[in-house]
Amino acid sequence: MIKDEPPDSTNPSEIEALIARLKHGSLAQQDTLLIERLLRLLLRLIRVVEHKNTSIARLKRMLFGPGSDKRPAAAAPPDNTPPKAQPPAADEPSVSTPDGGATSMAESASPRRRGHGRQGAAAYPGALRVVCADPELMPGDGCPARQCRGHLYDTREPSFFIRLEGRPVITATRYEQQVLRCSACAERFTAPLPEGVLAQKYDPTADVSIALYKYGAGMPFYRQARLQEMCGVPLSESVQYERCAGVAQCVRPIYEEMIRRAASADLLHIDDTPVVILDLLKENKQLSAAERRGVQTSGIVARDGRRQIALYVSGRRHAGENLAELLSKRPADLLPPIQMSDALSANWTGEFKRIVAKCLAHARRQFVELETAFPQACGRVLDALAEVYGYDAEAKPMTDEERLVFHQLKSGAVMQRLREWIDEQFRERHVEPNSSLGKALTYMVKHWEGLTKFLVVAGAPLDNNVCERALKLAVLQRKNALFYKTERGAATGDMLMSVIETCRMNGVNVWEYLVAVVKNERAVGRDPTAWLPWEYAAEVRARQAA
Repeated sequence: MIKDEPPDSTNPSEIEALIARLKHGSLAQQDTLLIERLLRLLLRLIRVVEHKNTSIARLKRMLFGPGSDKRPAAAAPPDNTPPKAQPPAADEPSVSTPDGGATSMAESASPRRRGHGRQGAAAYPGALRVVCADPELMPGDGCPARQCRGHLYDTREPSFFIRLEGRPVITATRYEQQVLRCSACAERFTAPLPEGVLAQKYDPTADVSIALYKYGAGMPFYRQARLQEMCGVPLSESVQYERCAGVAQCVRPIYEEMIRRAASADLLHIDDTPVVILDLLKENKQLSAAERRGVQTSGIVARDGRRQIALYVSGRRHAGENLAELLSKRPADLLPPIQMSDALSANWTGEFKRIVAKCLAHARRQFVELETAFPQACGRVLDALAEVYGYDAEAKPMTDEERLVFHQLKSGAVMQRLREWIDEQFRERHVEPNSSLGKALTYMVKHWEGLTKFLVVAGAPLDNNVCERALKLAVLQRKNALFYKTERGAATGDMLMSVIETCRMNGVNVWEYLVAVVKNERAVGRDPTAWLPWEYAAEVRARQAA
């Protein structure tokens, strides 16, 4: 809402009389005040229209999603020189054209669509590997081709064929064990199960499948139940939660070890997203007006060396309070961590020492929303930030120290020019401080030190996008399942989502990892450090070799 003083009312007849006096060139002294009122009214109307357009743009983003913040590429300047004819490459076949010329196949084809193309064999690391040997030919045999006296040898470069198969989420096998009964004593003798089949109704793979579909893919329990019913293997919602709770109990030691590791990390991203817990909604009815009623899921992404750890915590506490609780476990001899988040005050509670870094993407987003109303001013800011992000992309292979020096050399001058330009806008009164553009620029000036921390501290990121991406998993749960019933159910989801997202961030096969953890529950409880997502493969190999 715009907090401007209401303009003085003006009678339309006064305006018509003023227009008549202007035409005759007979302005009176009192006309000066009337003109001033009309000009102020015009300025206010301009601000109202700007605010309306911005509000409508934000409403569209809320209703239909934010879309892409990418800006269209600038058109290339016209070039009057005709393009030079390029001969087709040696390996590109040519086709004849109606005028007798020739063009390459690449030129005659339509422009290639953006994307990654077909997936190669290396893109299926979880595929079952089957080695196919020729049933008739072997290395060393003579060449079967006619009139050839050569011999065959193994190229060590197999030809790959990927075959995809489908099956229901959970399958069932019915073992019909023969029962023999003595005609004299009536003793019954039941045939044993096949070798390797445990007398357990639920295999670890079934439990992991249920948990992954729910907390990794966002498929609600009732939807899984309907799907299983259609496939002839019924699985009720209550049973599904019981199996997921069992998997959560298996990963609890790992989750607690991840918390300890995250507390010692040198970089922490935090953010919040709303969540619904029905028990807390009932509790709200008993709370006073001054007590806190909000419920949210806090996302914390910690960088521990080259590893990333994702943690989710659902409840009444905000991300800043959950971070303070996490850092209470931090060893006292460690240096203060870098905290990255937006400027929301709820993210900056707590008295612990930290290096404050604020999200540049949040500042940028305000100018994206205003670009249609202020194309030149917003374009100036967005172009500068695009240049900085381009330099950051170049610095990805570098160490933190090398990246800091690189940004100081490249991005430092860009940000300095941007700051001077912003100060000039206010100093020369090109921008009204209370306008929507003025507020966006004021936000940048107010948080400039945190927004430019990447120019001062090694390892400080530009934005909080990594945490916002991690929170999409919690948002997926909210969109599909809508709510948790109890705080215990939310805690179960938090543990499983934390482990699943941590595996994804570190390139670990979530399926294989969770199956190994469930099968080795006791070993995990004794030494959770050896069963962290990036360590478990060595532990499994050691157990197989023993």
